[in-house]
Amino acid sequence: MEQRLMSRAEDKGRRRDPEGRTERSSGVVGLLIKIVALGTIIGLAVMLTPALVGTDRWGFLAVVWGVVAVLGVTYATRRFVPAKYLVPGTLLLVLFVVYPILMTFQLSTTNYGDGTRTSKEVTVSRIIGAAAQQAEGARTFELAVGSEGTATSGPYTFLLLDAATDEVFAGTPDGLTELDPDTVTVEDGAITAAEGFTLLDRRQINEFSQRGGELEGFAVPTDNGVITAQGFSAVELYSPLEYDAAADTITNVETGVDYTPVQSGDRKLFTSAEGERLSTQSWEENVGLDNYVRAFTDPRISSDFVGIFIWTLVFAVLSVGTTFALGLFLASVLNDARVRGQRAYRSILLLPYAIPGFIALLVWSSFFNSEFGLINNVLNLDINWLGNPFWAKVAVLLANLWLGFPYMFLVCTGALQAIPSDYKEAASLDGATGWTNFSKITFPLLLVAVAPLLVSSFAFNFNNFNAIFLLTEGGPFSPDNPTAGGTDILISYTYRLAVGGAGQQIGFASAISVVLFIITGVLAALQFRATRALEEVG
Repeated sequence: MEQRLMSRAEDKGRRRDPEGRTERSSGVVGLLIKIVALGTIIGLAVMLTPALVGTDRWGFLAVVWGVVAVLGVTYATRRFVPAKYLVPGTLLLVLFVVYPILMTFQLSTTNYGDGTRTSKEVTVSRIIGAAAQQAEGARTFELAVGSEGTATSGPYTFLLLDAATDEVFAGTPDGLTELDPDTVTVEDGAITAAEGFTLLDRRQINEFSQRGGELEGFAVPTDNGVITAQGFSAVELYSPLEYDAAADTITNVETGVDYTPVQSGDRKLFTSAEGERLSTQSWEENVGLDNYVRAFTDPRISSDFVGIFIWTLVFAVLSVGTTFALGLFLASVLNDARVRGQRAYRSILLLPYAIPGFIALLVWSSFFNSEFGLINNVLNLDINWLGNPFWAKVAVLLANLWLGFPYMFLVCTGALQAIPSDYKEAASLDGATGWTNFSKITFPLLLVAVAPLLVSSFAFNFNNFNAIFLLTEGGPFSPDNPTAGGTDILISYTYRLAVGGAGQQIGFASAISVVLFIITGVLAALQFRATRALEEVG
């Protein structure tokens, strides 16, 4: 009897207590959120699948559905509880860190850049199309351009409506294919829709056909020649050039001259036996480790590498050292409780941190102007800040000090406030002076907290492209060496060689990026190893 009364009381208490309903409702909400999130991810994967299949990107397709499978197995079941916390961070790490590194390395093994952005098939088609001329009675077409993915992703296809027969064709650099009329919508003599394609509007066609665009030089080979665009229509042209895929040669049928691929620098160009180049157009291909070999053997790079490397180290060390010293000094002063107006002072000192570095460096560049710059005028100096290599280095360090000390001030302020005051009070009772207290207790304890941040700051300044390029552009330059400037660090120097010239060499620039990544990683590892001694202090 007593047990029955107790059970009834418990049931009555549960009915009055809303916690059970709250837990169940929160569980339902969580389940709905999980269903919506997984449904969104699966929907995105389904949406991307046709575009990836159409562009033959099977690796990306496998990765996309692999991620979907991992997320589904992890969050759709009650198992793998630790994975529910590890999977998101791991995926983000792979997506934003590992994947860019791998893609940069992959790109560094190619000759990708200006003049080598297309495949060999597209390049051959463009060379043949560039030599084409209109023959009497040539076919004309109404032109539409379709993409198998989105309008900006490609690959692109010419959708052609024969003006005489109303036949519809799809043209690519591989050739011409007749389309089923039922899959194409024609209105007022123009193609307005096509199954499996996203049509570009006229603005996009015009934009992509300009110099450097995806449709520049686009040509469709036919039995009679090639089809090329003329405005928003297309015409079949006769070309005296023919490509033999088996022999890998382009032959001029009118002159009988054969052109074969011949290596020229980092690319291959179709060249005759007499050395006449058919075109300056080339194609993207794998070059293995040639870019890395060039980075260490090219006289233009190796001749100045040692000096620029030393200055890069000096610049990184002094940038970190000066900003840390000034930031620590200001943080120590304002950490004293006797100082009034601490908040106001700290707000003022953080102003350089609030100004975008891009703008600040351009302003500092005008300050250092030798003729009308603020520094020379106010201080009544006559220093050629940006024209003399020594003073240009000083100018870079001063500007970087102004930009960097607020960050160190914030870091040191937080570290100082985290140090227990009991340590300093105990040392004071033992007779320690202010300097002894700081050097023997405060500073070692502060280093335990900020040492990893100093290492990361060194890595950042080792590749601080903005500070050099926006302030001095790597200069000043001497007449006998216009490629290596007085303030160039490794990243700005190689940028000028690989990207800043007349043609961009993206593959070579990627190889340089990988080399700099390895150098920075090795230096950072050595610094982290050296900071292990601070663990004993902690």
